[in-house]
Amino acid sequence: MSHVSLYRKYRSQRFDDLVGQPHVVRTLQNALKSGRYSHAYLFIGPRGTGKTSTARMLAKALCCEKGPAEEPCNECDICVSITAGNCMDVIEMDAASESGVDDVREAILHMIEYRPAQASFKVFIIDEVHDLSPKAFDALLKTIEEPPAHLVFVLATTEYAKVPPTIRSRCQKFEFRRGSLAEIVSRLQHVAKSEGIESDPAALGAIARMSDGSYRDALNLLELAALTAEGKVTLDHVYDQLGLVHEEQVDALLTAIRESDVAKVVQTIEDVYRQGRDARAILESLMYRLSDLTVSAWGLSSTSASDAAVVASQKALAMQLGRDAILSMRSSIGEALVKVRMVSLPRLWLESELIRLASEVPWDGAKTRPQTEARAAQPQAEKAPQAVEERPRKSEPSPTKAVVAGGEEASAEAPPDGVSKMEEPQPDDPPEIARAKEVWKAAVEHIQAQFSKVMAQKLLSTRVVGFESGTLSIEFDRKIDCDSMTSGPNGPARITKVKEIVGKFAGEEWEVDFAAANRKAKSSSAEAVELPAEGESLLDLSRQVFPNS
Repeated sequence: MSHVSLYRKYRSQRFDDLVGQPHVVRTLQNALKSGRYSHAYLFIGPRGTGKTSTARMLAKALCCEKGPAEEPCNECDICVSITAGNCMDVIEMDAASESGVDDVREAILHMIEYRPAQASFKVFIIDEVHDLSPKAFDALLKTIEEPPAHLVFVLATTEYAKVPPTIRSRCQKFEFRRGSLAEIVSRLQHVAKSEGIESDPAALGAIARMSDGSYRDALNLLELAALTAEGKVTLDHVYDQLGLVHEEQVDALLTAIRESDVAKVVQTIEDVYRQGRDARAILESLMYRLSDLTVSAWGLSSTSASDAAVVASQKALAMQLGRDAILSMRSSIGEALVKVRMVSLPRLWLESELIRLASEVPWDGAKTRPQTEARAAQPQAEKAPQAVEERPRKSEPSPTKAVVAGGEEASAEAPPDGVSKMEEPQPDDPPEIARAKEVWKAAVEHIQAQFSKVMAQKLLSTRVVGFESGTLSIEFDRKIDCDSMTSGPNGPARITKVKEIVGKFAGEEWEVDFAAANRKAKSSSAEAVELPAEGESLLDLSRQVFPNS
């Protein structure tokens, strides 16, 4: 006997065997039981969810020698012939390959002109009906409008929107749902046990995830993994067969991004590429892992991991990364998945994207960067906002004084490069503006030392332009810095983090409003010059603008 693929061998033959579609089964069985079946059905849903199998089971239930019945007997000659695909009264047509009007007209004429030869009905199954040509749909519509009593249409499609409304309105519509991870894993376990395939639960979970809700795809992947393993199917076999990145490498890459370890990011990408993976595989693996970590970070029940050790490890990594970083990475990597198809040098582009992400991803304070641990160990009082009496000279940077608990003075380290150049409170500043400037300078210093030097570099070119009703107004010198800070997928997260740090130094929650400086055309003195009046020369006007020339 020739080999039969697993998805064909385990195709549902009874309604009770159909997995994941109880609403469809219940409705069809009630219609068959009461005799109120329709002349046309439209099955819609993703691939591999049981549409064609249900159409065949419906045909068997209608044509069965004991029917119409809630369940086909699968024993009579008609049921056996329909299962084998050689019943004269059940015609299957694939619209993807037979989409012309002549194909449809010929099949319909055959169904109409001749009464059933064996069964009580003739059933016309059209798979991928959305691929029919407009004229073919017209020919089909004429028959569906006034069908003979012995004819039943079952149309199946994965693209409901492409089916003309005139056809849709004349059919009973049944929506087939994607299989959940739990349902597909359960089905895989049943098939693996029946076939004697030894497998790890984690491997079946990975197969279920990659099937994207398709039972047929899941069984195909299981069969392929079993052939690759030549024994027990493990997670490594599944990763190798599907071209996915191993979980340890994905976790190492996420941790490197979290810690801004650029060397580790580049080295991990190099290792993955040596194993034959590409940029898209890396991004897909990162997205799958971040999806699991999102579930763990918010304390939800995991649908992809059932092993207690796996769940605990996943939760530990989620706590290490933090919610802000996980959400930011999901957003950025999701955008990268869309763009990766359009770049000519995917690997170099991927390295650049992940390095940028490592520099900009928002940290939640659960862990400080290695290069700033020494600064983090300083007394908290040294980081408090403080008024600077006078701006230190550029040639002789002098340390500032800070008062610690107990009234003693301690020498504090000078602000990081660039922060000392920020705007200082002026004697004529209102008290609230002076305090706002102190808080803002301290916040930027903290961001540069403990959070992100890349973000701090953008904030160094800002100034406090107002403070009213708990809202701190900040102005950027350059619009490009303002846009890069506030826009993009990470913009809201960056703004939230800045507000959090500002609130820490202000002692209360402040809103922070960013805007770019409204730069007008060059100097005001030049704008004030009027056009030369009669009798005047341009030379005279130029002397007004440049009196020393």
